[in-house]
Amino acid sequence: MERVLISLILLWVVQIIGAQQKDISELTLENKTVLLVYGGWAGHQPKKFAQIISEWLRDQDAEVIESTSTDVYSDKAIMGKVDLIIQSITMSNLDDKNGSGLFKAIKNGTGFAGCHGGAGDSFRTSTEYQYMLGGQFVSHPEGQVNYQVNIVDQTEPITKNIENFSVRTEQFYMHVDPNIKVLATTIFSGEHHYWIKGSIIPVVWKKHYGKGRVFYSSLGHSPKDITHPESWQILTRGILWAAQSKTVEATSLVSPIYANITQ
Repeated sequence: MERVLISLILLWVVQIIGAQQKDISELTLENKTVLLVYGGWAGHQPKKFAQIISEWLRDQDAEVIESTSTDVYSDKAIMGKVDLIIQSITMSNLDDKNGSGLFKAIKNGTGFAGCHGGAGDSFRTSTEYQYMLGGQFVSHPEGQVNYQVNIVDQTEPITKNIENFSVRTEQFYMHVDPNIKVLATTIFSGEHHYWIKGSIIPVVWKKHYGKGRVFYSSLGHSPKDITHPESWQILTRGILWAAQSKTVEATSLVSPIYANITQ
């Protein structure tokens, strides 16, 4: 009996490790329920974003629930069954009731994914939302500019085999949690604001909030930016990664960048 119990425990451990190390191409959204919430500032074309993402999600055999209101976050029946939330709401407000539903779901294992202002510039007065996401947009000097996205780790599943690439879009200067797992960065030239010359700012990251996986990319200002080849690959891989929260045990992603500084 003892040997059987030990064998079962070892099998369980192997299954968990295998799931955690599974290549992103092997992940699926089949039988996953995804809540797609969009709205807010019209300049980021949230409806168009929702159309692009919704079509891809359905191609991946996901069950998609769409909402144009954050009131859905306080719907216990819906929030209790979703595996992933994808949000595209720039600015706007998040009241206590809806915020409580959103944060509870993610803490309990629902994944969260978003990009650009639809996630990184949402609910400016909600510090808990910023705590959950891991960052907040503060500026994009001179709007549309040419800049390079630098991949931090090409062995990381979300950015695996993706080379550094250039884009012309808004370069987001963000305030970020120093413990996020950074996957890609950008360097500000200082051409427009000299005092930030050489600043290295995260572009793509992942983290946990409770048991929930959280993924963010600052790319995606317009449909052409969303569907830019490397940007799209990173975004869809991030969505696939975040959608696994309820089936894969959480591991520590904390990366304390100040750990080696002598006090």
